[in-house]
Amino acid sequence: MCRPICRGTVFLFAAVAMLFAQKRPFDANAMMELKRISDPQISPDAKWVAFTVQSVDVAANSKPSQVWIVPLSGGAPRQITHDGTANQRPRWSPDSRRIAYISNRSGSSQIWLMDPDGGNAKAVTNLATEADGELLSPDGKNLVFTSSVYPECAADDACNRKDLDADEADKVKARIYTELLYRHWTEWSTRRRSHLLVVAVSGGDAHDLTPGTRDVPPFSLGGPDDYDIAPDGQEVCYSMNADPVLAVSTNSDLYAVSIQGGAPRRITAATGNDSSPRYSRDGKYLAWRAQLRAGYESDRYRLMVLERATGKTTNLTENLDRWVNSFTWSPDSRALFFTTADRGRQAIQRIPVTGGAVRVAVSGDSELDDMQLSADGKTMVYTQQTGAAPLEIYRAASSGGAPAALTHLNDDALAAHELIPLEEFWVDAADGSKVQYFVVKPYGFQAGKKYPVVMLIHGGPQGNWGYSWSYRWNQQVFAAAGYVVVMPNPRGSTGYGQKFIDEINGDWGGKPFDDIMAVTDHIVVDLPYADTSRMAAAGASYGGYMIDWMLGHTQRFKALVSHSGVYDLTSEFGATEELWFPLWEFGGTPWDKPDDYAKWSPSSFVKDFHTPTLVSGGELDFRVPYNQDLELFTALQMQKVPSKLVIFPDEGHWILKPGNSLLWYRTVLDWLDLWVKK
Repeated sequence: MCRPICRGTVFLFAAVAMLFAQKRPFDANAMMELKRISDPQISPDAKWVAFTVQSVDVAANSKPSQVWIVPLSGGAPRQITHDGTANQRPRWSPDSRRIAYISNRSGSSQIWLMDPDGGNAKAVTNLATEADGELLSPDGKNLVFTSSVYPECAADDACNRKDLDADEADKVKARIYTELLYRHWTEWSTRRRSHLLVVAVSGGDAHDLTPGTRDVPPFSLGGPDDYDIAPDGQEVCYSMNADPVLAVSTNSDLYAVSIQGGAPRRITAATGNDSSPRYSRDGKYLAWRAQLRAGYESDRYRLMVLERATGKTTNLTENLDRWVNSFTWSPDSRALFFTTADRGRQAIQRIPVTGGAVRVAVSGDSELDDMQLSADGKTMVYTQQTGAAPLEIYRAASSGGAPAALTHLNDDALAAHELIPLEEFWVDAADGSKVQYFVVKPYGFQAGKKYPVVMLIHGGPQGNWGYSWSYRWNQQVFAAAGYVVVMPNPRGSTGYGQKFIDEINGDWGGKPFDDIMAVTDHIVVDLPYADTSRMAAAGASYGGYMIDWMLGHTQRFKALVSHSGVYDLTSEFGATEELWFPLWEFGGTPWDKPDDYAKWSPSSFVKDFHTPTLVSGGELDFRVPYNQDLELFTALQMQKVPSKLVIFPDEGHWILKPGNSLLWYRTVLDWLDLWVKK
């Protein structure tokens, strides 16, 4: 017979169980409910933060974006753009009275100006070649932006429009090339080039700051903000690769040009990649990120500072064995704030402009980025994401105290679902190195019960798993399907020092594979709830390569998923675009290093393929062309290995469209369930 206290305990347990039962699993459909926040911008008067919000329209298979605003002191955010489906990059005027932004509200991508409440919107540009990436000059007079123009036309809009019309009317669509690089990511190279243009805020004709046949920012390693305007509004600094063969070069340098145009002045002359120039607020300095080794896109990023008056250059972070991922100046120009990844986390740090000790400004079990400081230096705004929560905007006071979230756009959606925090573990690799991995327990976890395992292998290979949110490989979605999610960071992963990164060079299937197997072995010890007789593995890009390598080197897994994976190194070399990557990783071309390419190519081990494998990819993937997926699927079929092929004709290296993403997640999980849960 149960005593009253026993009945109360039973009731309490039942209430707790009911509470958890009310929370739904965070599946791919739940992921589509989230608002995707980016690009926070503090107004100069420190009253507002403007930012971009992308939502998901599954029915239209699109992701419209709008500009929002929130008081810096806290309060309810509100949407301030409504016309058009692509509104982004809000940038404040110096007096905080206007916001420049990019919008397609007129039918094409152009620069617009509006009041902080979204009213009084006015188009600044109406270019046939469109506009993007706008920056407002600190003096408030000009807008610098990018536009893909015909080099012979430069900023002459009538000339560009004529050439565009001629290309559109031409019935013959043949592509003809005489040099590399002729395509990149998802686009074929055309006669057009990305140039920096400038136009007065009041409107009028634009003029070209970077005429010629080179892309600015660089076509390869460049980013959307690889340029900046000096505080006096008279000079523009930008990154450009001037080497003769872009496909084999990472050598982007910094150049400066008058905002009126004219001959550029080269600022850097190193053989590595120089990017992300930023002027100090007082105009005395120019800072940028630099890689020192030529041809190596995964060399350590240092933070460099040039004293403009004397030409003295200082490497501020040479003694910091981590990459500088992003940075910003303090308002008084006496220090820089920057982010680095370390053991699955990304913190914000501070260093004096003259060099010296690095101090952590903000950190945690999270990924922090997009930091900006108010003009008085009293408030920092930044973004934060974790493995169990997407990106939101936060505010922190320089005087101390707990940070406060400025946005809560996803609170309701997240509260309705069970989100599981990451746990971290360390193992000893075969050579004694320490290897970290993260774990997410399955939805509805119960102690004493055994669950199937899916191991996710990250791409890059110089990437990592950690306390961050992903929409392409969301660990919560796999956990919601009932799997223990294991995410190893083997050799080549970032955040563990440059030596750890470099140890993958020329050893793709060596130490990284051993590291992953060490994690696989250790699951038995660390995770008693993991059913190691029911394990699967999945990965994309280099992660897909590792899946293909596993096919020929282990039978530990009951099912595999290879997305956009490198299968045959020789054919990959001949079809990919950024050739500096395999040239560095394998020490030369396939005809110069045939034995190395054969040694590390999964295609050399086809006769050992036995594990059921799902293969997926995109027809627009020029990084790992989908012939790799076709070759792998053909080999699996000829070996009579159970296999399935899923190819998306309208996707590139990543599956980005909402409908395609839902289909991909459903197909992957169905495949895992078929072979792992039976």
